[in-house]
Amino acid sequence: MRCKDKKISALKVIFIVKIPMRQEVKYVYFVPGLAADVSIFEYIKLPKDKFVTKTLPWKIPTKKETLEAYAKRMCEEITHTNCILIGVSFGGIMVQEMSKYVDAKLVIIVSSVKSRKELPKRMEFARKTGVYRLFPTRIISQIGDWEKLAIGNFAKKRAVMYQKYLSVKDRGYLDWAIEKIIQWEPKEVSSKLIHIHGNKDIVFPIKNIDNCILVEGGTHVMIINRARWFNEKLPEIIEDNLQ
Repeated sequence: MRCKDKKISALKVIFIVKIPMRQEVKYVYFVPGLAADVSIFEYIKLPKDKFVTKTLPWKIPTKKETLEAYAKRMCEEITHTNCILIGVSFGGIMVQEMSKYVDAKLVIIVSSVKSRKELPKRMEFARKTGVYRLFPTRIISQIGDWEKLAIGNFAKKRAVMYQKYLSVKDRGYLDWAIEKIIQWEPKEVSSKLIHIHGNKDIVFPIKNIDNCILVEGGTHVMIINRARWFNEKLPEIIEDNLQ
């Protein structure tokens, strides 16, 4: 009896194994405000599995150094491409200048300005008259104990905070930085720029600020006293604006 060939189809079983993709770590560089030490970022804690953070302290400028040349020097500390720059107050101006010389995915400014029209009128007056040159930076640079100059408990607490965080008292730096803020004139606002601003900021009043993420009750020093807000919101802000 002839046997019939049996065609046996091999059953191909395909196992799909989902291998989690390695999450890209983002490198974030922080620049402090005018005369401020990098310790103003001591309470900022971003998720370590997603972000690597580094603070960039101020350098002492040369007497005739341009803002552009100084920004390039600050960029010497940046060792990663596609990084994120975050600057507070004058640091916000600085990271905008730095972004011209490094490959930054995103630039975030806090309690700062992104154009001349956002500067308060008193600064425009100071620019036109040159009165900013009379600012007593010599006295500030020589103050050893702010608390002794304060009257009242609130003032003393604020003075202690200034003593702790405003530690860059070199007169050359102060004169240079104040002039650069007053004279700053950006040509255009970067499309990669995110602006975070408090509605209680008395240095750069919110009435002059356009197109920002508003922090209710946020003051000019909110990077310190509203750190919890930044720890909660910054990761989300960064992720949303990198998509």
